[in-house]
Amino acid sequence: MSTAPTPETVAALLPEVAQLIVEALNLEVTADEIEPDAPLFGDGLGLDSIDVLEIALVISKRYGFQLRSDNADNTRIFASLRALTAHIASQRTQ
Repeated sequence: MSTAPTPETVAALLPEVAQLIVEALNLEVTADEIEPDAPLFGDGLGLDSIDVLEIALVISKRYGFQLRSDNADNTRIFASLRALTAHIASQRTQ
């Protein structure tokens, strides 16, 4: 299922995905402290490639689809919490 999610769908899913990231990575921030449009890497949340693997694993378990490491769109998918959430909303099977 690959349909463009509505902004409302993405907004509703943002807190859930933020909480999933916080729990998966044992971050010392709360889910509501993650800015939806801030970068997940570098100056934003400061994640690295190992963190992405952890996130990809919990997303595949929770939402029923695989995030592949060789996907050319990964830079776009993991650009921000909002971008990741939009991708999940468009791909999820669960």
